[in-house]
Amino acid sequence: MAILVLAVLCIAPAPGTGELRAATIVSLAASAPAALFSRTVAVESPRLRLTGMIEPGDAERLRDLLDKLKELVPPRPGMPLASIELSSLGGDLSEGVRIGELLRSYRVVAVVRKQDLCLSACALALLGGNTVRTGAAYPFDCNVEVGGKVAFHNFFLDRSHLRRLTSDDPIASRLQGFADGRSGAAMLIKYAADMGLPPAFAANLMARPVEEFQYVETIGEFLALNLCPIGLERPRLPLSHQAANVCNNSLAHPVPLSAIIVGQIEPPRVGRYMLERVQDGLNAARARGKLADQLATWSVMRSRDEIEKLYDDLRAAGVALPEIVGPTFEVAVNEAGRIRAACYVSLSPADPDRYEVVLQGPRGFAEAVRKPPANARRLFLYDHQAVANRRPSSDGRERVAVDVEDRQTPRLGSRQLPERDALRP
Repeated sequence: MAILVLAVLCIAPAPGTGELRAATIVSLAASAPAALFSRTVAVESPRLRLTGMIEPGDAERLRDLLDKLKELVPPRPGMPLASIELSSLGGDLSEGVRIGELLRSYRVVAVVRKQDLCLSACALALLGGNTVRTGAAYPFDCNVEVGGKVAFHNFFLDRSHLRRLTSDDPIASRLQGFADGRSGAAMLIKYAADMGLPPAFAANLMARPVEEFQYVETIGEFLALNLCPIGLERPRLPLSHQAANVCNNSLAHPVPLSAIIVGQIEPPRVGRYMLERVQDGLNAARARGKLADQLATWSVMRSRDEIEKLYDDLRAAGVALPEIVGPTFEVAVNEAGRIRAACYVSLSPADPDRYEVVLQGPRGFAEAVRKPPANARRLFLYDHQAVANRRPSSDGRERVAVDVEDRQTPRLGSRQLPERDALRP
């Protein structure tokens, strides 16, 4: 049976330092004096910790605890009810699914600390704990500290239990085993769909041998599972590479990095260059109107002040133009020798979570198809194959997560963007 420990802020004992070992739930009153709780609740949500094998009945015990917690601490709008640290080698599949559903229903954030393992049924439970508070900034409500290990594997049947139930009828044993296997597969597929996971998640999991674990390692895996690593710094890549990654992660279907070509737009020309792209879209649509006339007017497109006013007005009106927050890049794709602009990306050099991206469509700009996590926008600065949290080594020795810069920097194409008439103040 899993151990559930409730704590407030740092009241929870650290793993290995007096953590409870019996199957016990410590109530809120036993964990911290009410006065202490009233002083700290405004700062951070209460914390829970679940350890040990996940067994039948654990979900109901957690539900009882969460119900009591809701009575003591009414949820605040836009905030998680609590956070829960998970440290378990797994256990009962259906119980892990129920715990994950509870975490989603009660808006509880699940976290795996860097010294912990969360495998099998525990990893399934983790998928339900990805609630994000309104306006969260990195790393609030992220789920996996770099160094913590999260892994999935295919479920299996408890054969000894099955034999005991059907010892007198081998045929009934086989039929029951088939029914149980089908039920487990259906439960996993439904749970993955309810959690918003890709359709391939359950299929890939069930196609693996039972003994083979699938660790959550790469940026792409974190994004696909709606999880967020804690302790991820900005990649030490040129801003042009970061812009290429932001673009690629924003597309409906990523392309090979070798097909990407990046060009930086000179700072004085960014506004006009973007408005010229709007003008190209209007021309392609054969638009005739005030906006088309303004963009075609020499006095507007040659004046920096007029360009800035028009740019801001169009953004305020809902036109998909990026806010200029720093160096701005045109990211194009080489499609069998044809160069096609795909995105425009503006990056803040100081804040890895601040950037803007718009896609280039056939007739103008469009919003990104895929959005970064609200509380970890920096994930899009990485290539989706970059390793964020390395799996354990086969010899049992710990390995440090590999930063993108430890691998060879992928080669990107570059190009000079076309010049037009010079601006005047």
